[in-house]
Amino acid sequence: MINNRVSSDVRKLQSDIGVVYSPDAGSYTYSHHPSITFFRGKFLVIWSNGKVNEDDCGQRVMIAESDDGLHWEHLRPAVTPEMLGDPLKVLTPGGFHVDGDRLCLYYGSYNYKSTSVRNGTRASPDDAGHENTQLGVICTSDLRQWTPPRNLGIAIVPNHGPQKTSSGRLILSGNIMFPYTDQKNGMDGFRLSGIYGNAFDGKEPVDDSESLRQVRNLLHWEPNLICESSFFETDDHVLHMMHRTNSEVLWCSESYDNGETWVGPHPTAYSDDGSRFHFGRLPDGRFYGVSNTQLHGGRNPLDLCLSEDGENFRTRYILRNEPYVRRFEGMHKGGLYGYPHTLVHDGYMYVVYSKQKEVIEVTRFALSQL
Repeated sequence: MINNRVSSDVRKLQSDIGVVYSPDAGSYTYSHHPSITFFRGKFLVIWSNGKVNEDDCGQRVMIAESDDGLHWEHLRPAVTPEMLGDPLKVLTPGGFHVDGDRLCLYYGSYNYKSTSVRNGTRASPDDAGHENTQLGVICTSDLRQWTPPRNLGIAIVPNHGPQKTSSGRLILSGNIMFPYTDQKNGMDGFRLSGIYGNAFDGKEPVDDSESLRQVRNLLHWEPNLICESSFFETDDHVLHMMHRTNSEVLWCSESYDNGETWVGPHPTAYSDDGSRFHFGRLPDGRFYGVSNTQLHGGRNPLDLCLSEDGENFRTRYILRNEPYVRRFEGMHKGGLYGYPHTLVHDGYMYVVYSKQKEVIEVTRFALSQL
């Protein structure tokens, strides 16, 4: 069973910190859902950016650039609701994909039904009243000129961007849906797959923060939710899709046919404090997970766990554990080090995350410390 039972002393890694975005009073004070990549000599970060509340009407996707991953500039909106023709849309970044000399930036979008909107904002803290959920993409070859937004025809707000399996297949990690394509451009040929079973009764599957709860209830899963997934592939070509559950451990689904079908979900023994996470593999072959493993810690600390075999993540390091006090109020704001995403590049790991859902920050450390 996949676990993170630590068998050695836990120490904090030496690292550098770069602040991507820190709001001022009167500005967009909600920031979350970040992703990081490297393209044409630049580090890039995207994140969701709202005026006050989480996933509220008018939420946009921001982007920033850096030469070294620590000093950030050229902060600007990448995709806005106005670009999609509706200022009340909600946008959430869905990660990056680099295809040779082209960079793709994904985003999920949806509307609240009119009965769920009051004075131009979401009327309830509940994830309800969604409609018109879509996956979109914009692309660039030079970071200056971007293609117009393109609807990919999949009703999903993805957790991470397309990730390659050993065959070259690309899989989007959603909540309950894991669409895949064998087209390397990451835009065409997507086929639907996931763990939603017959929950949609022949209708088009939808994967967002409302539908995932509906599927959980219909399929009678034990945890109160299955969501925000991330996978890694072991040497036997089994894909292990890990799921957040808010049940103190991650759950997992496996695919034995390169993502076409999935078995599960079932519980693991990998502790989790209820946040998004990111799994991957280091250049030396070890598996890693970056997440909040300390239960009841308020998403603090942010940890790195390592495994030789993809089952026993026995080595744990602390990446960040410094205090931070939230400066601005907002709906569903909380959790110190939230929603990490990682990039391994040129002997370093770069980890982007949100702090109290208002500051976006990057931590960089040398892999030689591990």
